[in-house]
Amino acid sequence: MNAAIVGIGATDFSKDSGRSELQLAAEAVRAALEDADLQPSDVDGLVSFTMDTNAEIAVARELGVPELTFFSRVHYGGGAACATVQQAAMAVETGAAKVVVCYRAFNERSGHRFGQVQTAAAANIDNSWSYPMGLGTPAAMVAMFARRYMHEYGATSEDFGRIAVIDRKHAATNPHAWFHDRPITLDDHQSSRWIAEPLRLLDCCQESDGGVALVVTSAERARDLPNKPAHVKAATQGSGVDQFTMTSYYRDDLTRLPEMGVVARGLWEKSGIGPSDVDVAVLYDHFTPFVLVQLEELGFCGRGEAKDFIRSGALELDGTLPLNPHGGQLGEAYLHGMNGIAEGVRQVRGTAVNQVSKTDHVLVTAGTGVPTSGLILGKEA
Repeated sequence: MNAAIVGIGATDFSKDSGRSELQLAAEAVRAALEDADLQPSDVDGLVSFTMDTNAEIAVARELGVPELTFFSRVHYGGGAACATVQQAAMAVETGAAKVVVCYRAFNERSGHRFGQVQTAAAANIDNSWSYPMGLGTPAAMVAMFARRYMHEYGATSEDFGRIAVIDRKHAATNPHAWFHDRPITLDDHQSSRWIAEPLRLLDCCQESDGGVALVVTSAERARDLPNKPAHVKAATQGSGVDQFTMTSYYRDDLTRLPEMGVVARGLWEKSGIGPSDVDVAVLYDHFTPFVLVQLEELGFCGRGEAKDFIRSGALELDGTLPLNPHGGQLGEAYLHGMNGIAEGVRQVRGTAVNQVSKTDHVLVTAGTGVPTSGLILGKEA
């Protein structure tokens, strides 16, 4: 693709920002533009999530962006993150816009909390079959998926916990992470309270206030900007058979994430690489069990083999597939996956706190259980 991410920006990550969501968005976008050495007057496109409360015209007005020739939004919560970059890249490639900013900002901890029961959602036809059975929160929905996966493949709570331990280990050395200087052990994970069995507290991502923004422009223009660009080598979206949100009880096999399989096939085909070529994996980690299944759907190991892959040490910074060097959503912040893309950019640039030595190809995923998206970022166009 003829597009690159040339600027990244973020607010602080907190539990009570004390600012409006619009202010958080404006701060993140301004920081991303400053990082790219661009001005608000250079921006002619904005992309965000349908769940974001910050209207494009409001963000443009706050920043002094004079005119927009492209604005777009992507559905399905966290599944939208990488798709915002895809939308921006397509706009740049087609000439719909020259400089597009992707943003996401919310007070998800001090304001509207996604992890709680949403009573209005019970009226949805699909939800009406599961909410009365107690499946009224994301954790409860994923818990049923996790229990079936454990039954089928012999995975244990400790296997889920190893993901949390890795993420928190990386977050502990990241000054921008909420859990900076606070690693955990597997014993800590095992002693954390149940949220929805078999999910413990430390299997679930945190709730965060904050904002993240990314600046996308053409590969040609990127050459004249100060930062090493993170070229978008591939970008895809995916929705599987009998898709629903969080997980689908319409499917015969509850232990798979076929939407991630769709994304995987698209990424490998468009980028011309395969799983063995990936140097860093930034995987969407709102719940630990879904990291295991992503590893399988993406082709890093066979069906049911993720537990053994993780036990081998492959996901450590010096392993064959370093996972979430920033700490992920479990350790750094839950910004609907946008902070994961920013980490992918830092890895390509060589400026990450936990920098991996070889970063020719960085994989980023967004969303699991919902229609999802993914990116391959690289050093070359």
